[in-house]
Amino acid sequence: MSFKTTIQPSGHSFPIEEHETILEAALKHGYTLPYSCRDGVCGTCKGKIVSGQVDYGKYQESTLSEAEKAAGMALFCCAKPQSDLVLDCREVSAVNDIPVKTMPCRVHKMERPAPDVMVLLLKLPSNERLQFLAGQYIDILLKDQKPRSFSLANAPHDDEFLELHIRNIIGGAFTHHVFEVMKERDILRFKGPLGTFFLREDTEKPIILVASGTGFAPIKAIVEHALYIGLKRPIHFYWGGRKQTDLYLLDLAKQWENKGIKFTPVLSETLPEDAWQGRTGFVHQAVLDDYSDLSGHEAYVCGAPVVVEAAHRDFTTQRKLPNEAFFSDAFTFAPKN
Repeated sequence: MSFKTTIQPSGHSFPIEEHETILEAALKHGYTLPYSCRDGVCGTCKGKIVSGQVDYGKYQESTLSEAEKAAGMALFCCAKPQSDLVLDCREVSAVNDIPVKTMPCRVHKMERPAPDVMVLLLKLPSNERLQFLAGQYIDILLKDQKPRSFSLANAPHDDEFLELHIRNIIGGAFTHHVFEVMKERDILRFKGPLGTFFLREDTEKPIILVASGTGFAPIKAIVEHALYIGLKRPIHFYWGGRKQTDLYLLDLAKQWENKGIKFTPVLSETLPEDAWQGRTGFVHQAVLDDYSDLSGHEAYVCGAPVVVEAAHRDFTTQRKLPNEAFFSDAFTFAPKN
């Protein structure tokens, strides 16, 4: 059975199935409510049921008292609807709404989709979740060293593990550790979420996504979030690399085409053994070749600084993209500001 949930004071509403928690349904329909553990322990998602009935679910009694329940409070990560609902709660609409945490994590899985790329899945402690916006990054905190910044490649709804894509940089102390020393079940510490590179959902503008190399990571998060919430805006994704192995999850990107995402891979230094039949040259130039006017678009660009800088310069000056519609995350090999 399906019910209607309305959020006050925003007036936003969404359908909710009787087997879904309020938080699950809100996230599914693109409305981000405060949360952390998603397990009825921390109380971050606590809010008021103005009208309607819920099944409160399983939770720690110390987190939601009988007096609070009598006053209409519930934990949205646990509560499921028994009728139409009206909620009184704050919605997360900007980076400042999400707390930055310092937390431990465990290396759950290590996969190498290309010789010089490692995908790490990080497991948080039990009863912990990291709330973030699609496209943000975390800082890995190392003893006696500067933090290392890596974008989250998983979308917010898929937060059982934090996914990082790490390229092996010659001479890089941390990347050497990842590729040569790190093993599953190792413990790391991180700080996050950080950054202002995330999908803006308050507009109907078509979206241009541009990634070079492992700049694919936050773009992956943005695409998967857009697909999850059923975003209807046209999306065209360009992924650039030197050789074909740089497009280390090419099959995944191609699968998105079946879901309505237009995809253009571009290589700048093709190898004979690649037998490449696709576009060649610089990835941002492919966008310029395809679009004569970007004045009505948004562009999200992530990757090497030279790519981000060239895209910003040429999109805004040659294709009339408004400066405020250009969002970027440059992958420098030092902490991000």
